[in-house]
Amino acid sequence: MDATITPLADYACNTGEGPLWHPDQDAVWWTDIPAGKLFRFDCRTGEHHPVDIGRPVGGFTIQEDGRLLLFLDRGTIAVLNPDGSLVPVIDEIPDETTTRFNDVAADPEGRVFCGTMPTADRKGRLYRLDTDGSLHLVLEDIGCSNGIGFTPDRTGMYYTDSFAYTITRFEYDRSTGAISNPHLFSKAEEGGGFPDGMTVDRDGNIWSARWDGSCLVRYNPEGEETGRIAFPVLKVSSVVFGDADMGAMYVTTAGGDTKETDGPEAGTLYRVVVPGARGVPEFRSRIRVPA
Repeated sequence: MDATITPLADYACNTGEGPLWHPDQDAVWWTDIPAGKLFRFDCRTGEHHPVDIGRPVGGFTIQEDGRLLLFLDRGTIAVLNPDGSLVPVIDEIPDETTTRFNDVAADPEGRVFCGTMPTADRKGRLYRLDTDGSLHLVLEDIGCSNGIGFTPDRTGMYYTDSFAYTITRFEYDRSTGAISNPHLFSKAEEGGGFPDGMTVDRDGNIWSARWDGSCLVRYNPEGEETGRIAFPVLKVSSVVFGDADMGAMYVTTAGGDTKETDGPEAGTLYRVVVPGARGVPEFRSRIRVPA
């Protein structure tokens, strides 16, 4: 596939993840999960800097007011204020105190689907955080809860279980947030990398990152692979569209602590342009924050 790949910022992230384009700031945010840090890349100036959260950030969304809603360890969910303070939405989830969130996505109505990692005695889960702050268990027995996206007509939701090598498509009810009638959308070949974070473009194509697979994979809406973009690193972790025209992808990578095996640029944030590929803005969360 014809693509221009540009490295932007190398923080040697152990687990660089969850890129989000922030249109209010012309900036890209991403996380290094175990380091407890967020990073911000200003696309107007090229400047970038870390923000120390002090706890693992498994994923985040952008609230309507522009603040970030963080999904942390122990089931904690909190809003990040500009001064760096956190405003708790949920202090912790009793069943998740030994694990953390992993990849989240706001839906068209401002709810957030948020997955958790497995614990020592059970597999992962997928929750839905409603706008009133209530939390609902949606799925259990997940190997590794990962990338989430919605069809352009908002009637379907894609959901990735990395350890099962699958992306599943559910019917999605926008009015209630309910998902139903799952069917297999794609299954990656074992040994070729795990499907990780993902995004959906304006034409309904799915772009899936490949952890341990050194690439992005594009699928058409029927689940057929239609292209790959190779990267010089092993762990390609997630992708989001951005820029004013939504014509660039921002791609996170991991393995910055093992560059000798994962590649000299492992843990880098990349900008990728594919002629003709355009995204749509990610949905914003509308979660009620306690006063």
